[in-house]
Amino acid sequence: MVETESLVPSNHLFRQVDAAVNFEKLHEIVEPLYSENKGQNSIDPAVLFKIVLLQHLDGSISLRGTLRRAQTDVAYRWFLRYRKR
Repeated sequence: MVETESLVPSNHLFRQVDAAVNFEKLHEIVEPLYSENKGQNSIDPAVLFKIVLLQHLDGSISLRGTLRRAQTDVAYRWFLRYRKR
């Protein structure tokens, strides 16, 4: 099996963005807005932010199109940390 890590070039734009931005900081920012005992589990806020960021980086006007591309594009999956499915 081939891992996505080896398929995304070291100089890829998404790797550069990933290295420059601390996406874990988003968890600290939104933590007060989430409840552990109310409602359903949420999608990771960093993933939600990254999806919109991908949409803008690629100049897409369709969020649904971005989500469809994330199903098949290795670089998208690497950036979103969706390595297995």
